[in-house]
Amino acid sequence: MSAEQGRERLSGHYFEFNRAEWAELRESTPMTLTEDDLVDLQGVNEELSVEEIVEVYLPLSRLLNLYVAATQGLHQVANSFLGRDSAKTPYVLGIAGSVAVGKSTTARVLRALLSRWADHPEVELVTTDGFLLPNRELAERNLMHRKGFPESYDVRRLIRFLDDITSGRPEVTVPKYSHLVYDVLPEVDTISPPDILIVEGLNVLQTSPNPARGRAAVFVADFLDFTIYLDADREHLRKWYVDRFLTLRRTAFRDPASYFHRYSSLSLSDARRTALDIWDRINGPNLVENIAPTRSRARLVLRKGGDHRVDHIRLRKL
Repeated sequence: MSAEQGRERLSGHYFEFNRAEWAELRESTPMTLTEDDLVDLQGVNEELSVEEIVEVYLPLSRLLNLYVAATQGLHQVANSFLGRDSAKTPYVLGIAGSVAVGKSTTARVLRALLSRWADHPEVELVTTDGFLLPNRELAERNLMHRKGFPESYDVRRLIRFLDDITSGRPEVTVPKYSHLVYDVLPEVDTISPPDILIVEGLNVLQTSPNPARGRAAVFVADFLDFTIYLDADREHLRKWYVDRFLTLRRTAFRDPASYFHRYSSLSLSDARRTALDIWDRINGPNLVENIAPTRSRARLVLRKGGDHRVDHIRLRKL
């Protein structure tokens, strides 16, 4: 089947592409990352190849560049009609998916690629980890075992941040999170509205079926111009999580300052059992109950095979 035929193949509200069909949509988009860049961008146990960038992320970069340009044009039209100048409004890209699926790597790659386009060189990346409730508060609410579930986030603070930065406020504060100490830090970062804001997190596509007292609720998804969901079979995700845990046991967990330092002394078999237990009690249920149900709300779904390579792409029709 040709790429042209692939573009016409529909499944519900989506265009469906295999990897080869999607790769053809790159057209003349240049490769702007070096081998050294890829080393810096890849995640734990997730090798990032030139082939993956060329065949998956360059076409996506081209698509997003077109979307950003179109949205910027709409803002100009509206401002011209209203006869006013407006503050800079970033294009907001949301990236969602399970623990261990590779969200952070995808976000870093897209930030690097999109910042190399002349039309939008300023690209900021914010993860929702910084908007988790502090461990002290999670413990008080008996939610430490639910960290990463929707109720463990300071959603009001996240909504306020998105409202401020999309409203054109010249400076906006962003909370910082440390994976070393596994907690929100007391200090904050300050950013100005960029050309593109990437928001990466487990539940950025989350909505609530029961708004409080019948009032219209505001969700993170309401601020997103384009959304990506990273998808994979549950058994692959479970394996990737365990593999990552075992790698961290030999590396980051050995730091005495690490929240997970106690795991560094586990035997290989005990570490594997511990990782499986954490997945089965926390990350797996969160995926099934809260994360996977949001997949249908994404504009683009990147489906990964067992080797962590994207092998299928679904693009929602406008």
